Amino acid sequence: MTDLTRMKVAQARDALRAGEVTSVALTEACLTAIEGADALGAFVHKTPEIALEQARAADARIQAGDAPSMCGIPMGIKDLFCTKGVPSQAASGILKGFKPEYESTVTSQLFDAGAVMLGKLNMDEFAMGSSNETSVYGNAVNPWRRGNDDAALTPGGSSGGSASAVAADLCLAATGTDTGGSIRQPAAFTGITGIKPTYGRCSRWGIIAFASSLDQAGPMTKDVRDAAIVLGAMCGHDPRDSTSVDLPVPDFESMLTGDIRGKAIGIPREYRMDGMPAEIDALWDQGRDMLRDAGARIVDISLPHTKYALPTYYVIAPAEASSNLARYDGVRYGHRATLASGEGINDMYEKTRAEGFGPEVQRRVMVGTYVLSAGFYDAYYNRARKVRTLIKRDFEQAFATGVDAILTPATPSAAFGLGELQDADPVQMYLNDVFTVTVNLAGLPGISVPAGLDKQGLPLGLQLIGRPWEEGDLLNTAYALETAAGFVEKPTKWW
Repeated sequence: MTDLTRMKVAQARDALRAGEVTSVALTEACLTAIEGADALGAFVHKTPEIALEQARAADARIQAGDAPSMCGIPMGIKDLFCTKGVPSQAASGILKGFKPEYESTVTSQLFDAGAVMLGKLNMDEFAMGSSNETSVYGNAVNPWRRGNDDAALTPGGSSGGSASAVAADLCLAATGTDTGGSIRQPAAFTGITGIKPTYGRCSRWGIIAFASSLDQAGPMTKDVRDAAIVLGAMCGHDPRDSTSVDLPVPDFESMLTGDIRGKAIGIPREYRMDGMPAEIDALWDQGRDMLRDAGARIVDISLPHTKYALPTYYVIAPAEASSNLARYDGVRYGHRATLASGEGINDMYEKTRAEGFGPEVQRRVMVGTYVLSAGFYDAYYNRARKVRTLIKRDFEQAFATGVDAILTPATPSAAFGLGELQDADPVQMYLNDVFTVTVNLAGLPGISVPAGLDKQGLPLGLQLIGRPWEEGDLLNTAYALETAAGFVEKPTKWW
């Protein structure tokens, strides 16, 4: 049998049901791999005791004939998901020592389905970042390397630990969250698959909030079939989340026929931007040709408000963050600053937040507070909300013409070196989200599929954007693209 940690979810599920392997054996193999991969900085809270206990329970369920698709599958959980009795601190110093007494809805559903938690995964602090360099735990590192260059590369952000762990075969799948591309961009940087479902498809209850109208959980996996399996376990209506939609969850895996004949694939002209690297442009053209060869009809479309997406996102997201993060004050949980004699409650608030929040979080809180302040609310925040409506309408009009999915690049480049943008204008880092933020602003499903390598041997991804609530159709189109691209490359182990 293949190396256990290299198994995919579907492959492991079938082997478990057939009695060819046990969940305990799978879990032990992953735990061993994790112990030898500290150089990647992917797992920040390891939970071997919990994992083995869950694995034994999963094996018992399988023996009894009660085996949902995720039963016995070892996976990693992003540190943004609250997990009962396990540190859940959103990679922030301000939540140091926080162990929730409750379980997020998504992880509850996964555990109810028999999934095994190997540990918590690294991320950008409060999910604010595109490179996993803002974490209190230190950087997560991409398992890929540029040719013979030993320079450490970013796995992307904010779900960088999830991407690194899946790409390096430390786990069979991982949870991620996506506020402006934080599942799709790291998936593209590490040669894996990542899907952000429609806003409201997965419950946000128990997921530490960044920007409440944009955040959405989703799976990060080794291929599209695995994404369909894990997404099915993560979705579902949750009455505790007012934005959770009460819709039936389809059997996404059964919809993977690969038949996209007659489907209309839109190519938005606004995404072909000045200065786009030739390799990204060429990959996009190749993706278009692959889908055409699979029987799809390629149509040019216009999304005219795309050029306003980044500034709109970086007004709305910080505004919501400044509101959400106001709760971290040192009073109820997490870090509390030590006060000098004579200092009062306001001093505690200021010192706690100054010590607990990192520079990027502080920057975004300050920007958000500014755009929500008197005199600037209408000039910035309300205007951004209006532009967001126009961006959403662009997609609605494209889908109204009969377009079934939209093909774009996932990122403007391959993975860059850790520290390379450290001294750059923060806007340079924000540009990594240029192809992904529109999807969050419009609340649509989007998926990144690995489709090729750049000239330095690094993976590149293509993004497909689907109609709202039609993740099954989107996954099937992604499956056809994945089949045509035939991407099977893996990073060479160096860690």
